[in-house]
Order: sequence, then C-alpha cells, then structure tokens
Amino acid sequence: MVTKRTITSYFAPKKRERIVEDSDNAEPIEVSDKDEPIVEPNVDCTANEQPPSEEGVGVDFLMRDPEKQNAEEIVRNRLRLKTSIDAVKWLTFQACAFRGHDERSSSINQGNFLEMLKLLASYNKEVDSVVLDNAPKNAKYTSPLSQKEILHVYASKVQSTIRKEIGDAKFCLIVDESRDISKREQMALVVRYVDKSGFVRERFLDLVRVKDTTSKTLKNEICAALSHHDLSLQNVRGQGYDGASDMRGEWNGLQALFMKECPYAYNIHCLAHQLQLALVAAAREVPQIHTFFQQLIFVVNVVTSSTKRHDELQATQLAEIQHLVEIEGLETGKGLNQIGTLQRPCDTRWSSHYRSICSLLRMYRASRSVLADIASEGTTYAQRGDALNGVKLLMSFEFVFNLHVVKGIMAITDGLCQALQLKTQDVVNAMHLVSTTKTLLQNLRNDGWVSLWSNVRQFCEIYDVAIPDMNAPYFDVLKSIRRQSRQKDIVTMEHHYRVDIFFAAIDRQLQELNTRFSERATELLILSSALNPIDGYKSFNIEHICKLARDFYPKDFSDQEKEHLSYELQHYKLDIPIHLELKNLSTLGDLCRGLVTTEKYKLYPLVDRLIRLVLTLPASTAITERDFSAMKIVKTNLRSKMEDNFFRDYLVVYIEKEIAETLSEDSIIDTFYMMKERRAQLK
Repeated sequence: MVTKRTITSYFAPKKRERIVEDSDNAEPIEVSDKDEPIVEPNVDCTANEQPPSEEGVGVDFLMRDPEKQNAEEIVRNRLRLKTSIDAVKWLTFQACAFRGHDERSSSINQGNFLEMLKLLASYNKEVDSVVLDNAPKNAKYTSPLSQKEILHVYASKVQSTIRKEIGDAKFCLIVDESRDISKREQMALVVRYVDKSGFVRERFLDLVRVKDTTSKTLKNEICAALSHHDLSLQNVRGQGYDGASDMRGEWNGLQALFMKECPYAYNIHCLAHQLQLALVAAAREVPQIHTFFQQLIFVVNVVTSSTKRHDELQATQLAEIQHLVEIEGLETGKGLNQIGTLQRPCDTRWSSHYRSICSLLRMYRASRSVLADIASEGTTYAQRGDALNGVKLLMSFEFVFNLHVVKGIMAITDGLCQALQLKTQDVVNAMHLVSTTKTLLQNLRNDGWVSLWSNVRQFCEIYDVAIPDMNAPYFDVLKSIRRQSRQKDIVTMEHHYRVDIFFAAIDRQLQELNTRFSERATELLILSSALNPIDGYKSFNIEHICKLARDFYPKDFSDQEKEHLSYELQHYKLDIPIHLELKNLSTLGDLCRGLVTTEKYKLYPLVDRLIRLVLTLPASTAITERDFSAMKIVKTNLRSKMEDNFFRDYLVVYIEKEIAETLSEDSIIDTFYMMKERRAQLK
C-alpha cells in the first residue's frame, strides 16, 4: 500500500510542468499558477476541496476525518477503474476495436472505448462524477496503455484459471499455425484435458508468433510456452495436428520431435480432415462425380458472379416462396424458408460440398430462371453462352441424377463431419461413429436405389426434366472411340446409372473410409474401445484394458497398480454395467462424468485414471480452426497493426469468454493496482 502524506501548501504558487504517467496526451501537462489544487503522487487531497479562506478555516473542513476522506477517494478511484474495465470487457467480448481515428475532445467520434464510457456515464450520475472530464488528469484510466494493461490482466487470469483446471492432470497438445492479416505466422496452442468433474475441456491457452514453420522452431516455441505456463512436457499424453507436411513428418516432423522426449504423447491425425480427404478422393476417382462437381461449380459461379444476378436470384426465390405459401405447398414457421444464395464447394472446407448441393436443390427453379434470363438478355456473348450452358446442365437428367446421388451420400457423411467437430468428442466414440457411417452407406447401397430413383423421377416431373428410357441401351463414348464396344458389352441406361454411378460412388466412399479410418491401423484405438460403455458395455474386455495400461501408459501406473488393475476391473464389471445411473451410457465422456457424480471413481481410481488418459486424445483439430476464424474476426484490415502481445491477450479473452465472464472486477482492480506503482490509491 502506498503511504499518504499531507501537503503543507494547498495551492500551486507558480506555473510549472510535470509529466503525467497515465495521461491520454503525449505532451506535458501544464499546471497554471491559478488557485487550483494539484494532485501529486502519494498525496492525499481531493480536487474539489475548497481551501480555507483568509478569515479563518471552515468548521466543516477541520472536522473532516482524514481516514474517511481516504476511504471515499479509494471508492471513487475503484469506480472509475471499474467503468474502464467494463468497457474493455464488453468491447473484447464483441470483438470491437478500442481506439478511434480521432480521440480529441472536439471529435464527433472518439472511438469505441471513450464513447462507451460516455454511454455508461449518461446512465449513472455516480459514474459520471468520476470519469472522463471529472477524473484527475493523472488517473483517468483511459489511455491506450491502461486499456492494454486491463486486457492483459484479464488474459493472465484466464490463462491462470486454465492452468488451475489442468492441475496435475495429463493433457494433450493441439497445435496449428496460420498467417494473419499482417502476414505474420501465428501458432495457436490448445490444451485438451479432463477436469476434476469429468468434463473434457479444450482451452485456447496461447498464441505465439513464429519466425518460420519448421518443426524445430515450432517445438522450441511450444516448449517455451509450456514452460511459461508451468506445464511439464512429461505430462503430455497426446498430440493433434491437421496433417500439414511440417506437422506429420515421420522422422523430422513435430510429432516425431515430441515423441523423442515424451514417448507417450501419441499422435491422432485429425479425423475431420481425414473425412474431408476421403470425400475429395472419392469424388475424384469416379469420373461422373468428378465431372458433376465441376459442373456444379460452373453453375454456381455463373449465377452468383455479380451483385445484379445475386439480387435477381433472391427476388425470384422470394416470389417462388410466396407462391408456394399461397397454395399451401410449403411448410411455414419461425426460421423456415429463409432467403439465401448458392454456396460454392471447396475441397478444404468441411461440409461445403453438402451445403452447396442443398442450396442448389432449394433454389433450383430460381437458379434456372436467372440463367434463362441471362441467356436471352445478357450484355455479352460470353455471358449468354455461359448462361445457356448452365440452363442445359440444369435440364440434363444426368446432372439431376448425380445431384441426388451425391446428396444422399453426403447427408450420411455430413453427420459424421459435424460430430467430429464437437469439443467433447473422444476418439473411441468417433471411431464408433465412423463404423455407423460405414453401415449406413452400405445400407444405402443395398436398399437405397428404389427410393433414390423415386425421388429423381418426382423431381424431374416437377421441373420438366426429360427422363430417358431406362431400358434403352447406353452409348459409352469412351468405349466407342477405342472400338471396344461389342454386342455383349452393351448395357442399359438403368444399369449405367445404378451400377456405374450409384454403386461406384458409394463403393469409392466406403473404400476411402476403410482406408483412412481403419481401426486395425491403430492398436491404441482398438484397446481403448474396450472401455466404451455403448450397448451395455458390450465391448468391455479386461485383457485389452490391462494391455492398454501396460503397453501405452506404463509411466502412469506403477507395477503394483498394474497388478491390481485386473482385480479392480473384475469388481468394475459386476458393478458398473448394472448401476442405475451408469448402465445406459453411450460415450466415454458420459462414463467419466458418471463416475464422478456417483463417486464411483473413488472405488475404481485406476479405471478412472485410464479413462481420463484416453479422453485426452483428440478426435479432431476443429478447435484450432475456430481459433483462426476468431483471429480473422479480431485482426482485420483496419486493425492490421495490432501488437503481438495485445493481439494474444485479446484472443485469449475473446475465445475463452466463458472463463473471463466469471472473473470479478474487484480481482481485476487489485491485480491492476499491484502491477506497478499507481498515482491514485485503489486499496
């Protein structure tokens, strides 16, 4: 606490200059020789106090208790700082800029921070009496430095809270790098762990600027960040990367470097990325599907290539919706029948293919109408030619058929893609979802042709698309050119669409899923599935569980605990599967939380420890993709000069606002006061 002293002279007799530490102005502040009080460091006085007159000292002035004056001044100072803290907190949560282009008092718009203070002051007279113009010149807490210090306190406390949540638990590193708007390479560091309540947490811990993206550089920066947050590399039990070349090298990649120092930091390749790779590979392997996606991109580009066409598309769609509502041909309700636009598919964007297909099916008539108008009224021959080609594609039976085939397949795989992006997803349940996805695709192949053909035929009848004779022979252009077509090789149109496209597309998808999601490829996943509670603990296997602890986590269990684990599992097998609250669970995460709520973790501590170790393995790196999306929201073209430390603090608070929301203003004020010596007393 800063000691206070009473000044002997109340007035500033002569004009002098002094530099104020926490001033919004870079220039020295001049104190005139007029009769006005001066506020100096470690001086206990109030700006609004009236000096004693020449005739004598006022009774009220002499009767004032110095301790009471000091307490009142502290309250006013804390209220002033609390108002600035609230402004910083709100602006950060909403990803808004703090400063303005012109923050002078004569400016119409002084920036978000100062304007927010004005707004708060306008609703509270007590706040208005202590902020902005009514605040001491050297303790306004409105300077850019004060804003950054407040934000840094918030970020530090968020990171400290994450560190306390981790405690002594094992954790997984999820790392990815991306370039921000300033062309700086930024590495996002996320930790995945299981808290004391049994919940799986994925927390954004830090953002580190790296000079390059080589594996050695990334490893050094990660180790430095872990050391800064007092996290031991020996407690790492998993690694998660997106599969880039710098991340996945078998010998010199980042995972290999970590495995040398921590052999139990197992790497699980992002399953969401694997699914996207499987989807793209399957699309390229079937010629008809590959051609379909090229045609789809062409149609979307022609329809949405200009603002005028986009407006025409939405206007046509609105008219169609109104017509269908009038004839009661469309379901109505809150959130239904939204006016949208066509979406482009992208190989590196999850679920984009499925959304693109759904958008075209939803706006098929409107898209065809816009293309027809362009084909007849386009300003150039190129526009008219592209639009005419687009109309022909939309009226083509093969395009319509492929549209429904791919939609049926991706409706199944998109559910898996969405599930893999959940923060609480674990690898055991993820592999189970992969298995169910394969089963659904196989069922579609075996029993889905009739319903698919019915949907295609109904769609063609509604939109006047000509349906070919399915019993007519199919003319294969490629075989004809190579002179390989014989009488016995002639197939029907029905055979072509059913076997060459429908079956082939599903078979390629199944083949890619089996290759990229092979359970046999990773023994760790096979053994971990023995803990899965789904289907009444059907996969429970004592031998597999003991082998999991013995071979993959030997450092986490002593020799005595490894021997005792088999006996504990025998009791576990007779107790947990019939427990009223634990017998109908479906995921490993549910089981972990259930053991905590029922306090069964005290009876089976070794099993609980093993479950938590398995849960630290990530199913995907979707969390880092979300963090980079947040990075693009925070650091924009207008805010491209943000300092690295300020940018990191901003992102930590913005992304982990769930934690930041729980921090009290009093704790922020106390930490802010202890950062360095302050002019105004706050406690």
